[in-house]
Amino acid sequence: MVGMLRIFSVALLGLLLSGCGYDGHYRYPCQDPVNWEKAECKPPLCTAAGACPEDLVGTDVINGTSDEIIVEEEINE
Repeated sequence: MVGMLRIFSVALLGLLLSGCGYDGHYRYPCQDPVNWEKAECKPPLCTAAGACPEDLVGTDVINGTSDEIIVEEEINE
């Protein structure tokens, strides 16, 4: 009985958390690799707000030296 309650609780928690606000969009425009070459995402315009791509996603991702793989299809779904 306790095992079934635990399984039900974990399933319910997973279901509730699966819809917690991820809509596939970037929070900041400069997080989107498409915008990295725009003037608003290049210093000095982005440094005052800390919205440069280097600040938001890290230099490893920008330089392509990160182990993380960004798949555009997953982001746009």
